[in-house]
Amino acid sequence: MKWMTLMMAFAFFSHAYAGNDPVGIFDDHADVGNPKIAGSTVYDANTQVYTLRGSGYNIWFGRDEFHYAYQKIKGDFILTANFAFVGQGVDPHRKMGWMVRETLDDNSSHYSAVVHGDGLTVMQWRPIKGAFMRDPQDELFAPKPGYQIIQLERQGKTLIFRAAQVGEPLQVIGTERARDLPDEVLAGLFVNSHNPDVMEEARVWNVRIDQPVNDTYNPDREGWIGCRMEILDVFTGMRKVIHESAGRFEAPNWMPDGRQLLFNQDGSLFTIPIEGGTPVKLNTGSANRMNNDHGISFSGKQLAISHHRQGLPGGGSSVYVLPLSGGEPTLITEKTPSYFHGWTGDDKYVLYVAQRDTAIYNVYKSPVKGGPEVQLTFFKHGHVDGPEGSPDNKYIYYNGSQTGTMQLYRMKPDGTGVEQLTFDEYNDWFPHISPDGKWILFISFPTEIDPDAHPSYKRVMLRIMPAGGGAPRVVAYLYGGQGTINVPSWSPDSKRVAFVSNSGKE
Repeated sequence: MKWMTLMMAFAFFSHAYAGNDPVGIFDDHADVGNPKIAGSTVYDANTQVYTLRGSGYNIWFGRDEFHYAYQKIKGDFILTANFAFVGQGVDPHRKMGWMVRETLDDNSSHYSAVVHGDGLTVMQWRPIKGAFMRDPQDELFAPKPGYQIIQLERQGKTLIFRAAQVGEPLQVIGTERARDLPDEVLAGLFVNSHNPDVMEEARVWNVRIDQPVNDTYNPDREGWIGCRMEILDVFTGMRKVIHESAGRFEAPNWMPDGRQLLFNQDGSLFTIPIEGGTPVKLNTGSANRMNNDHGISFSGKQLAISHHRQGLPGGGSSVYVLPLSGGEPTLITEKTPSYFHGWTGDDKYVLYVAQRDTAIYNVYKSPVKGGPEVQLTFFKHGHVDGPEGSPDNKYIYYNGSQTGTMQLYRMKPDGTGVEQLTFDEYNDWFPHISPDGKWILFISFPTEIDPDAHPSYKRVMLRIMPAGGGAPRVVAYLYGGQGTINVPSWSPDSKRVAFVSNSGKE
């Protein structure tokens, strides 16, 4: 009888590991610990939202009962998602969150980033199989509805739990050294009712499993990691992945028709429907060495690009203009390097950063119909980047590091009347003004990044703020950086933005 019981248990766990019931990005979902009421995971492919229902006495002492949606993963990772309980609940210690687990055994070692029904937010773990659960002496309570954004990261043998309330930066809740956790683990979402006779439900969205690279990783030598094209509703916070690739693509513009995105890949430009699909190459004539600096005029009729001419200083980056429908581009900037970033609101000038007889970049503009370039900033130190005109043609926005950190600024179209807009510890890049002129979207790099650099493959934030200044609000947490939002990416109705996030093989 004992032999039969063991065989049945082996068959159950073998089935769970086989991934015979995948759901969304997860290989499988299952009840762990045989809870009294069977749980479930449902995935809505249209909204990319997961609904988990689960029971179980607890995830505590020497054994666990809960429902789990999981996948196998090796090495370092960053798990991020928004969580919310559905309904008032029964027990204040019902639990949801991310869990990293060695096996599906009910007494397996695991590390969990946990949010309870009463707002208790804490890292809890079982260091070895069969041990009693641990948690830190200090417990953090959040005001209801509590912390909604939950992130669990593994760096080598260290697990880091971060959390945030909506609109705020992530903060560290706890860290723990997981010496005995194997390289390959199960990672996923869980829910537990803390009452064997009760079923609880959790809704989870913006679910991302990112596999980062190490700090010494060189894409030029070791290759680029995968990309996702995402669309974000900046006012609801809902994100949706519409396109993925193992190769490198970057910097989406939103096309004027509101139905397509424009992005660069392998030196060319492509369009793709906002619902996803097969990218279509845009005719850019002889320009076939483009980078991620491209943008559409306010009239929606012209496209400016940065294309690299061979054998010239700074890699030969030059600004060109062509019809948005495609065609042979017209050279605007004879001198190099020149990197396009925006248009003035009247469509008469292209805005770019350039080096001219010095190693320092400054902001310039050139008339589209011909004429000399005009220098707008005259900095002798630091770095400036990302110039972009406002729709009403009253301002040019840009980022600069002259204070020691990268911050956002705006000036009048002639370069006068400079105003600083951000004043925080982060390094803020690429201000993009919404078509209605009300908002700035920008990317914030961590404090430890060189202020003059905007590297790939970092934990970054997308934030918005009023166009005239004010408190920034986080709208997305992601793994990305260079190529995420280098160019204007708002939808024509000023409600959504497109961007690129990165991950290794999941």
